[in-house]
Amino acid sequence: MSTRVVGSALLRRIRPHLLSAASGAGREPPAYTLLLSVRAASTIASPAKKEDEAKPSAAATPNEGKLVSNYWGIERSQIAKADGTPWRWSCFQPWDAYKADTSIDVKKHHVPTTLLDKIAYRTVKTLRVASDAFFQRRHVYHALLLETVAAVPGMVGGMLLHLRSLRRFEHSGGWIRALLEEAENERMHLMTFMEVARPRWYERALVLAVQGVLFNAYFVGYLVSPKFAHRVVGYLEEEAVYSYTEYLKDLEAGAVENVPAPAIAIDYWCLPPDATLKDVVAVIRADEAHHRDVNHFASDIHCQGMELKDTPAPLGYH
Repeated sequence: MSTRVVGSALLRRIRPHLLSAASGAGREPPAYTLLLSVRAASTIASPAKKEDEAKPSAAATPNEGKLVSNYWGIERSQIAKADGTPWRWSCFQPWDAYKADTSIDVKKHHVPTTLLDKIAYRTVKTLRVASDAFFQRRHVYHALLLETVAAVPGMVGGMLLHLRSLRRFEHSGGWIRALLEEAENERMHLMTFMEVARPRWYERALVLAVQGVLFNAYFVGYLVSPKFAHRVVGYLEEEAVYSYTEYLKDLEAGAVENVPAPAIAIDYWCLPPDATLKDVVAVIRADEAHHRDVNHFASDIHCQGMELKDTPAPLGYH
């Protein structure tokens, strides 16, 4: 009862302002006046009416989205493939797709010579033993974990080079973009394997733990010695090439079913429509071999006493 009395008193108080604001020809009542009237009306409304008003109508939802789009002027352009069919991916665009160079030497190995190289090599080999013991021949789940790890160094390195460029008011020689391209490419590997299998709950927990440790460790390691950090990633990529080679062997032997390639992989690597999982693993292995070369190359630049910005980055070198 007291709520209705207060609402009625409030209406009597603001009614003259509402009438005077609406009396001008072609003028709309001020926004704050409308707000007060709505609040006052809602105060004295019946419970049933309040519930009806609280429910958004089906027709209001599209209009609200359209108003937001019109207000900000943001609208996704209509993109089509070369054959005229609509582009169906929002995570990458047609100009991001490419054909992988599978002719790259997948057996290339950087022989550790310096003490820093040997530490990096032994560190990676130790991690390899642990991952093999956990996953054994479950290649697709091994690949899922591998790609969540492999996508971290490029992002961390690119971020630190970006901040360095800002602090020093200097260009990076293209290395920021090169490392971020690497991170994005590794992430697309993960998105592809997510179409083949889904990680179990304990594997997701393992990813959280490994990623948390790796991000912080690599962040500190890159600050202390970029030369060592890139060498570690170079050896990690060598192990990735080995893992995908074993994956291909089991696919060829029939130990793993050679299912059709996911649609996202066909569009990302410009594969033929009848491509299979074997084709996908082959192009991903080629990507890892390219990342191996880039990181060993970056480490060699530092070993020669130069900075990355002194040597143009291999942009687009997947």
